[in-house]
Amino acid sequence: MDPIWSLRVGQGPIIATAIHDGHDLRPDIASIMALSDEDRLREEDPFTRGWTSVVSTRVVGTHSRFQVDLNRPRDKAVYRMPEDAWGLHGWSRAPSNDIVQASLAEYDGFYSAVKGLLEQVNSTYGPFVVFDLHTYNHRRGGPGAAPADPRENPQVNVGTGTMQRGRWAPIVDRFIADLSHFDFPGGTLDVRENVKFQGGQFSRWVHETFPDSGCCLAVEFKKFFMDEWTGEPDKTLVQAITDALRHATPGVLAELKHL
Repeated sequence: MDPIWSLRVGQGPIIATAIHDGHDLRPDIASIMALSDEDRLREEDPFTRGWTSVVSTRVVGTHSRFQVDLNRPRDKAVYRMPEDAWGLHGWSRAPSNDIVQASLAEYDGFYSAVKGLLEQVNSTYGPFVVFDLHTYNHRRGGPGAAPADPRENPQVNVGTGTMQRGRWAPIVDRFIADLSHFDFPGGTLDVRENVKFQGGQFSRWVHETFPDSGCCLAVEFKKFFMDEWTGEPDKTLVQAITDALRHATPGVLAELKHL
């Protein structure tokens, strides 16, 4: 079975992941998928792959979260019912047990591969940081609807609810501060912690598997940089997010050295 992720090993103690970037489907999944490409893309995280370029060690999901969601607990990783997937009716018929088991085997393979990667980074560099990069929707009412209240939907949500924050506080605070002070088009970014999301299964797994050495920042960018209904990006803003993450990376490295 071909992997549903790509992995690039580079230098340094920071790893960037884009586990919801993928859009591909296995043929057996595609044959029973009821959603259009556009409907799936709306819930995926396009452009996060490009943002991982701020560091040299990267993990990118290549297949859709509608095949298997790498940021859900294993027993919830295959969407069975509409309530598992924002009310969307994903299947033309229920996936067979063989299809589900194939997806869970991919899930297990991903976590095994990432565990090996993080063990290698930990052995080489000591404590490490993962930038777990995601995006989220804020116009769920439709393409003509008003955006969700910005007071509850920051441009950048940094999820730290799955970590023991005390040990990693200097890294969290430095990352938020540096990202917030970047000279972003139109003004500085609204970056807040645990407003919209606390972090998903992937960051939880990092902290449980590497409790003394792994810090995973679940970074969710609101889709203000694109039209979430058509998928059309504002290329200037997409690049500016890359630049902002690159701007925040040296500070994280500096704080890691102080641990």
